[in-house]
This record gives sequence, structure tokens and C-alpha cells, in this order.
Amino acid sequence: MASGRRHCIKRLAALALLGPAAIGRAQASKPVVLVLGDSLSAEYGLQRGSGWVALLERKLADEKIAASVVNASISGDTTAGGRARLAALLAQHRPAVVVIELGGNDALRGLPLSGTAANLAAMTRAAKAAGAKVLLLGMQVPPNYGRQYNEDFAAMYAKVAKDENASLLPFFLKDVGDTPKAPELFQSDRIHPNEKAQPTMLANVWPLLRPLLR
Repeated sequence: MASGRRHCIKRLAALALLGPAAIGRAQASKPVVLVLGDSLSAEYGLQRGSGWVALLERKLADEKIAASVVNASISGDTTAGGRARLAALLAQHRPAVVVIELGGNDALRGLPLSGTAANLAAMTRAAKAAGAKVLLLGMQVPPNYGRQYNEDFAAMYAKVAKDENASLLPFFLKDVGDTPKAPELFQSDRIHPNEKAQPTMLANVWPLLRPLLR
């Protein structure tokens, strides 16, 4: 019995010494979801931890899905900015899934749709070449941009997703920006969703993201 206890104590001591390394390996083995977005994903104007990406982390824990989330979103970012940052993020985090939520600021700045489409396609190809699955979060622009531009902007995401074989959420702000209750779901600038809208945004993303984690 004494020798058994001594063996057990030695084993526990060895595990304690290896603990940090073991934890690091366990964390590294978790699939990573990399979110590359703008202010809609960077918690602009929100209390920290209340944005849809933070809610996604909690959702994964609640669903007992062993995955981690890296939020690489920057307020004001464009597709060109995301494209410039992506290579380093892929090398650092080696994500299993990349969620691309960019393009809205391109429209606000009046950038050519051809350039936005090229950037989205390049990011999708780079992520897939690194072994990740890709989910594009499509956006729509305000009605004052004109019907033709609105249609072309929405079609751009669909075309990139089809051409690059990526998953697509056609409108990230469905049931947020297209509902009569929209004034209750946006901050005072009427551009950025408030905390009430964040669960709906996650609910839009989750059915498409969940299968990519299998």
C-alpha cells in the first residue's frame, strides 16, 4: 500500500510539473475560429464582453464544443486592411475557420466594388490555402445608395462565395437592420447595433458556423 501511495504521489508530481505544457498543448489542439471584421465585430460602443463574438465564445462553452475564438476585428477596417493583416493572423493562430465580416466600410467610403470583391476573394483563398474553412458575412447598404448599387453590393458576396466555394450568410444584420424595430436595436449613430441586437447577430451566424466546426 505504501509503495502504491508513493507511486501515485510521484505521478501526481510529474503531472504537476508538466501541467503548463500539457495545458498549452490542449489549447493548441483546439480548433480556432478567427473573426476578421470591423466595428460590427469589434464591440464598438458596447460594453466589453457583450458583442456577438464574445457571445459566440459563451455559446461554444455552453454547447461543449472544444473550440477557441480569436477576435481580430478592428473598427473602421476595410477589406484591403483585412487582406493586409490576414497572412500574419493565419500564421499565428492557424485557424480551422475564418469568419470574414468586412466590406461595409468599403461602401461607406465609396470604394469600387471590384476592389472589394477582389479583396474578399483573396482573403478567402488565403484562408483556404492555410487549411481553414471560410464563412463570409454579407452586408447590405442603406437605401440612399440606390437600388442598383444595393443589388450589386449584395450580389458581390454571393459571387465571391460561389466562386471560392465558401459559406455565406447573405445579410449579417438580418432581423436587426431590416425590421420595424430597428431604431431600438441601434446605437445613437444609427450605424452600429447596440447590445440588444448582439444575440440576434449571433443567431444569424451560428447555424452556418456550427457545421464548419465538425
